[in-house]
Amino acid sequence: MRDLKQLVKAYDVRGVVPDQWDENLSRAFGAAFVQVTGASAIVVGHDMRPSSPSLTRAFAEGAAARGADVTEIGLCSTDQLYYASGKLDLPGAMFTASHNPAEYNGIKLCRAGAAPVGENTGLADIRELVQSWINEDDTVTVPVVDAAPGKLTQQDTLRGYADHLLGLVDLTAIRPLKVVVDAGNGMGGHTVPTVLAGLPLDIVPMYFELDGTFPNHEANPLDPKNLVDLQAKVKEVGADIGLAFDGDADRCFVIDERGEPVSPSAITALVAVRELARARANGEEGATIIHNLITSWTVPEVVREHGGKPVRTRVGHSFIKQEMAETDAIFGGEHSAHYYFRDFWRADTGMLAALHVLAALGGQDGTLSALTAEYDRYAASGEINSTVADQAERSAAVRAAYGSLEGVSIDELDGLTIAGDDWWFNLRASNTEPLLRLNVEAKDPAKMADLRDAVLALVRA
Repeated sequence: MRDLKQLVKAYDVRGVVPDQWDENLSRAFGAAFVQVTGASAIVVGHDMRPSSPSLTRAFAEGAAARGADVTEIGLCSTDQLYYASGKLDLPGAMFTASHNPAEYNGIKLCRAGAAPVGENTGLADIRELVQSWINEDDTVTVPVVDAAPGKLTQQDTLRGYADHLLGLVDLTAIRPLKVVVDAGNGMGGHTVPTVLAGLPLDIVPMYFELDGTFPNHEANPLDPKNLVDLQAKVKEVGADIGLAFDGDADRCFVIDERGEPVSPSAITALVAVRELARARANGEEGATIIHNLITSWTVPEVVREHGGKPVRTRVGHSFIKQEMAETDAIFGGEHSAHYYFRDFWRADTGMLAALHVLAALGGQDGTLSALTAEYDRYAASGEINSTVADQAERSAAVRAAYGSLEGVSIDELDGLTIAGDDWWFNLRASNTEPLLRLNVEAKDPAKMADLRDAVLALVRA
């Protein structure tokens, strides 16, 4: 019998189709989602992967068999699904494997108002329920319930999604900008033409054709090799900025006019300044900004300088969203280019972050590199993964070497974080692979490189 713990992760469902899951299992997930949430109606959408339409329809059928009405919004980005969940006030299911290769697919689930469904907020219950319906021969038998079947209806939400975002950031008065956008054959090719239409932007599109086989490069901008085409095109056409979206277009990476990546921490700081100014204009002083513990020290520094209150959290969208709800934070950012907005149901949307950057750039005469220089104060290693046989043993070795140094601070909010006066590093274990992930930051590049190499030597010993 198959074990769903390999398929159901901490935050979502994700695996290879049809080896790990198929339409029969998707139908069971639809029924279990309705049973666990108690929903009388849900909304579902999907990305451009070849397996997405059939998996999504099976999920919808499973939900309808449990008596729930299902609104199908079809092709959409993940943040467009969050918009639909928030606007319609319905639990939602987004079929996507984000940046994973073509053979993968998955489901991101949320409650009404785009509230996250993770391992501790319903996903484990859904997994256990579906597991109980799997037979010894791996067939799936979903119990029949005495309920009138729900209705399946279709609704287009793309225009509403675009109007909602454009109502939060005004770009009508910016100077003309040349913008290269690499959609990576993902859902940015679906959303960008509608959201950015009619603005003073000269859009140079790259790989806008929806193709879940990803013929040009993986739709994972976090990997530098997938930014090479965009960087070259920005320099070739003399663009003011480049934007790269991942497969489901909920993350956005930024390239400056020199073809250089702008760190997500710098984008977090830039957007935080704008959101704090907007909050003050609306009479809200000292608003809270969330950042995870491996964003740059720059972020909390900038937030404090602009009258805000920075709050540090663990890595992961469920922790960010929970902290935003508890603190009523106006904005949150992660090192992975996930950006969360209170005015977007506390959900992550790369498109709204991109609009903020375009508005900031187009609202002044300087270059993007000059604009973001203020938000790039430290040298950072980026995330470095190491395969290890014993995560705890290697972490303990690093703690023993650095924890006793004079003047350092140690915390274990998420993994091991050790900080000195002008440096810090975080070492945390992957939940799904035998990896340790290292992030290092220091005041100057030489110090960062020395510290990075020394910690890696201990990790990989």
